[in-house]
Amino acid sequence: MNIDFPPPSKGTYNNAGGCRQLANYLEHEDLERIEKGIYTEGFFNLTEENLYKADVIEDIDTNIGQLLKTDAKFYAIHVSPSEKELKTMGNSEQEQAEAMKRYIREVFIPEYAKNFNKGLSAEDIKFYGKIHFDRNRSDNELNMHCHLIVSRKDQSNKKKLSPLTNHKNTKKGAIKGGFDRTNLFQQAEVGFDKLFHYQRDLQETFVYCNTMKNGSIKDKLQMQEQELKQPKKSLVSEIENNKKHERTNVGTDIQPNSQTFDQPNDQAAGQSINQTSNSIGGQNVLSSLFSILPTAADIANPNPEDELPLRKLKKKKKRGRSPS
Repeated sequence: MNIDFPPPSKGTYNNAGGCRQLANYLEHEDLERIEKGIYTEGFFNLTEENLYKADVIEDIDTNIGQLLKTDAKFYAIHVSPSEKELKTMGNSEQEQAEAMKRYIREVFIPEYAKNFNKGLSAEDIKFYGKIHFDRNRSDNELNMHCHLIVSRKDQSNKKKLSPLTNHKNTKKGAIKGGFDRTNLFQQAEVGFDKLFHYQRDLQETFVYCNTMKNGSIKDKLQMQEQELKQPKKSLVSEIENNKKHERTNVGTDIQPNSQTFDQPNDQAAGQSINQTSNSIGGQNVLSSLFSILPTAADIANPNPEDELPLRKLKKKKKRGRSPS
């Protein structure tokens, strides 16, 4: 799961003024999909869906009490699951979109509110989300991600909230509270795994990625040692799990690797192995592979039909001249 806060700029993410430019950008994908007759998603918040862009702009741009002209009025956030995580969230774009909205409402926004250390809940955060299904710079098959526009002020228009502050849990001074982004990333990851029953490998965790990128040499070595101690997945057990899964799906339209977002993810953790152990003609691929492997006789005699019988060459006697 990748979560980032695009820095304010003079372009799309300029947050010193209104959010119209960002809202317009978030709708650009809809026009392309509507022309192709493809499913689209409107703006949503904690309790409502398919909201109009004009209502989003007005609600964010009027919730700016006591903010100066140069102050940030809102913040943008990107929430981007990996391909593996998306497969756990649903089988279709619509299922994945519904799962994403559920994740934002039940996990991300509550954790976002808690990390200000001001006793806030999800109901105190004014935000609007917009789901995108494509990413031009990516070659991945699945690219669904969510854009959030979050107001600088809370729902009551009284408290200033900045996720970009460097304060974490300040109790004295002009700034009280702060924001702990590292803790947000960790808790959002834990919440995702619990919500979708996702079995996350060590290499996928925020702690691992952050350590390998920003940690000291000692921390990196310790993380690598922990990685080596991880039990290797048994190919045999994965194949047996796949057989059970196939027997469960006999007579249904569900594919062996398909999974809705609210199902346990016992099979998802072994997707790559499942893909190589799908059945062909009622036989497991592994057994099929053994059937095409060369036997000892084949190795000793690779192409017996191409061999020609050896012929003994008879030496011709030289004819000598008869004595005169």
